[in-house]
Formats: sequence, C-alpha cells, structure tokens
Amino acid sequence: MKTLTKAIYLAVGLLFGTVPALYSQDMLAAQSPLDKQMEMIDSIALRDMLLNETAIFPAGELYDTWTNDRIRFNAELPDSFRVDLRGFTMPTTNTKITDIFGYRPRRRRVHNGLDIKVQKGDTIYAAFDGKVRITSFQRRGYGHYVVIRHNNGIETVYAHLSKKLVTEDEIVKSGQPIGLGGNTGRSTGSHLHFETLLMGKNINPALMFDFERQDVTNDFYTYRKGVHQEIDKKSGKIVESAEKLYHKVRQGESLSTIARKCGVSVNTLYRLNKMNSKTVIRPGQRIRYR
Repeated sequence: MKTLTKAIYLAVGLLFGTVPALYSQDMLAAQSPLDKQMEMIDSIALRDMLLNETAIFPAGELYDTWTNDRIRFNAELPDSFRVDLRGFTMPTTNTKITDIFGYRPRRRRVHNGLDIKVQKGDTIYAAFDGKVRITSFQRRGYGHYVVIRHNNGIETVYAHLSKKLVTEDEIVKSGQPIGLGGNTGRSTGSHLHFETLLMGKNINPALMFDFERQDVTNDFYTYRKGVHQEIDKKSGKIVESAEKLYHKVRQGESLSTIARKCGVSVNTLYRLNKMNSKTVIRPGQRIRYR
C-alpha cells in the first residue's frame, strides 16, 4: 500500500511538474505491477460509480426527465426495445384477473391495465428494482397509487391501494412491499389495477406478466413500435399484427365523417367496434379504425 501511495503521489507530481526527474526514474521502474493495481482500483471505482448512477437515475439511457406530477407523457419511442424481465416479483400472489387491457365497449373507453382481484390489506410488491416516481391520490381515478420507474426501462403503476408504503424518489428492490390492496378512487370492488408503460406509452401487462401462472411470460420482452401484440390463448406466445389505431370523437362527428377522415369504410368501423347503424356515438368516445 505504501508503494502504491508513493506511486500515486509521484504521478500527481509529474502531472504538475513538482517531482524531480530522479523520482520519475523510480516510478517508471515500478510501472508495470503498479499499472495492474491502478487498473483494479479504477475498475472498482468505475463499477461503484455506475451502480450508484443506476440507483439514482433508473433507466437513464431512455429517460431524460424525472417528474412526480403525471403518469403519462409524450416521448419519442425507440423502434424497438428489449425489456429484461429476469429478477421479477409478481405484484400480488392473487391470480384472478377481473378486467383485461384494451378498449371496453360497455364503458366506451380504453382500460390501460389489468385488474387483479385482491382483498383490502393484501400486500402489493414492487415488480422489479427501481425508483418510486409518484405516490399520489385521485378521488375519482386511481385512488391511492404508486408509480415506479424500473432499471430495465419500464414503469409500473399500482392503483386503488388502501395504503401506500413508499415515498417519492425512494429506491426500491424487487419484491419490496410498496402498498396494500384496497378499493380507493373510482373502483367498484377491492382490486389491484396494474399498468406497465414504456416512455409514457401503455403496454399490455399480459405481454410480460402471467398472473394465473405467477410467472413472467419469458426472460425478455421486446417492444416494437407500430406493432400490435397480444397473447395467443392456445400457444401462450406473443402474436404480432398491425397496431390498433383509434379516433377520438369530436362534437358533431358521425361514423361516416370519421370513416372519411380515417380512410376506411363505415362497415369497417361497425366490425372493429361491434357497432351497427343504430349505435349512438358521443364526443370523447374512442373509435377504433384499424
């Protein structure tokens, strides 16, 4: 250690021109073994620095902003992104799905996550390592909810909690309790509303999490821009097709005007939205046109 300390001192001295040439001769003679020791120290320091950066700025390579005031935001998504699902923990040990992801005709709106039946007080766990971005409350929405940005690039939302167990900007580990199941907010029964997002875009959690089997669907999930993905019920594999597109109904619009704007037929709108000529549409409603 003394030799290493001397070498560091000499190196600094040479850099600033304060060490006599005689000492520089000694240092050069011992350069080879000291180089290896310095490389080891540099590697350890670099590793620690990177680990610290990852803990402070989860998924830093994707996100350039950090906000505690909104769940979704507009961002330029990559053409594809591979999500590492290893090291996961299922958010709940309950297996019953009570509502799926996607457009719900009976409510005329899109459901952005999965609903899993839980009892009030059931422990809800962080799905992966990450950092808590939001802990908040919406009386007519999510109730008590938590949003976590994970090191693997995705964000998860846990809503309708009876209690939150973490705070904003807190570092959490996979499997750490982050809340208790409940029935707060816009909810008709105790359940966990669970969402997965990539850079502000909702992705079907069923593409990553199989609650019935209490497992992830694979070691990795790959998001593809402009591609619709769903789980084939028979094979359990992801099937890809053209991305589903929607139009938000404006005041005074009819299905025929929407069809013209979107470049499709009215019959296509009927088929995709399970409608007919007697269906009444309302402003704010989302109409699928592809």
